[in-house]
Amino acid sequence: MVQVRFESELLILGAGWTSTFLIPLLRDEKVGYAATSTTGRSGTIKFIFEPDAIDSTAFKVLPEARTILVTFPLRGTGQSQKLVDLYHQTHTSRPHYIQLGFTGIWRGDGQALWLDRHSPYDTTNERAMAEDELMQNGGCVLNLAGLWGGERSAQRFVRRAAFTKEKLKGKGSLHLIHGRDVARAIYAVHRAWPGASRWMLTDRFVHDWWALLAEWGSAGAVEGEEDATGEALVWVRELMEEEGVKALPRSVEKMGRAYDSTEFWNKSNLSPVRARL
Repeated sequence: MVQVRFESELLILGAGWTSTFLIPLLRDEKVGYAATSTTGRSGTIKFIFEPDAIDSTAFKVLPEARTILVTFPLRGTGQSQKLVDLYHQTHTSRPHYIQLGFTGIWRGDGQALWLDRHSPYDTTNERAMAEDELMQNGGCVLNLAGLWGGERSAQRFVRRAAFTKEKLKGKGSLHLIHGRDVARAIYAVHRAWPGASRWMLTDRFVHDWWALLAEWGSAGAVEGEEDATGEALVWVRELMEEEGVKALPRSVEKMGRAYDSTEFWNKSNLSPVRARL
């Protein structure tokens, strides 16, 4: 058996938003890492994955790694296989691969209220197809709910997405995950490899769009004792009257869909630490 000297325990392909939470955690845990970016900024390795590439030269700059985290989306058939093949052509190590996906592949059939990682998903979705291909190569997929934390404000996102009464009327449940908990999940998978698998990741809350806008309003910052303001407060009141909703948050039955990520947190022996918006 060939002995591999790992230059990095964890290689982050695409040092974007996720890395702002993951890198500090890896440093705290004294885990050796390397990260790439398209420009080579801030001490990262300059690397661009070209799905149509035939030559493996671009991969030679990457270190030998125990685990490779792919933060950018791969799409359709062929891209995941290409990434694995080109890395293997240029390296001795046979790392574990983690792909960050999104929970949007689970749309539900309109019958099941609760969806988990075992629920049917859209296998024609291009990202889901690439994730399936990576799992065929032994990879692990973390399908993430809506991301927030740092420069990503949950409050700004909710206000932008429900900017009219009609938009708000169609909003049911909202599932989120903070970057800190994404980082903890990645580290947990790296530390205790679960094998080829797909996991759903949320903060274990089923948030209600109406309730959030009733709390935050549609204008101004809502912190401490400041009043919620804006026309969203009127919209929520009117919609509650029209729909016969007596109190918020609405039930899952009213909202129509709920994601259950219990299995991941139980298997990892972890709990979300940033579930409070």
